[in-house]
Amino acid sequence: MSRYTEASCKKCRKLDCKLFLKGTKCYTNCVIDKLASAKVRGGKAGGKMRRAKISEYGIRLQEKQKARLQSGMSEIPFRNMFDKASKLQGQTGENFLRLLETRLDNIVRRLGFAVSLKTARQIVLHGFVTVNGKAVNVPSFQVKPGDKVTLKSSLAENPTVKQGLTETEKRNQRPSFLEYDAEKMTGKLLRWPDRAEMSYPVNEQLIVEYYSK
Repeated sequence: MSRYTEASCKKCRKLDCKLFLKGTKCYTNCVIDKLASAKVRGGKAGGKMRRAKISEYGIRLQEKQKARLQSGMSEIPFRNMFDKASKLQGQTGENFLRLLETRLDNIVRRLGFAVSLKTARQIVLHGFVTVNGKAVNVPSFQVKPGDKVTLKSSLAENPTVKQGLTETEKRNQRPSFLEYDAEKMTGKLLRWPDRAEMSYPVNEQLIVEYYSK
């Protein structure tokens, strides 16, 4: 899979949207927040910049890019997941975001084991996560309601994991569709998440329209 090697903040600035790619920095030192603050003050960084008018196609492309970059996926698997969502019952856009939300790497992030999706993916790839007692090292593994996701005890005292858990508790970010057992370092997907509980700040209908062109 291809990798994006430029600074993560460039993605957010280009799309003018917080994609939460760098963990705690997205809350304490975010370029989008700085630009918004400068704009309110009438500063040079905020109000003086002009953006070219975006076409209808460009608007839909941008929305697709927001979700793709936030999920850390390349185009082909991202499109394949959309095709899978389109075959499910219900609204395609919401089904699509639900599949993204319940990928193993994202579940690890939302349980608080990692401050960012990139870190969560590394934890999974290195074999520190089990699903229903079986080791899974595939970040795209689809977690289903009833599945239990456990962090191996060898990583319990890892500074990165402890930071993730501390930040999650501090910001009260663990969603209600997940059950968490701190003693066993285990989370359980109780149900499929509702749209309001998903962590993707996008208009999913625009993504549907982009792929339906």
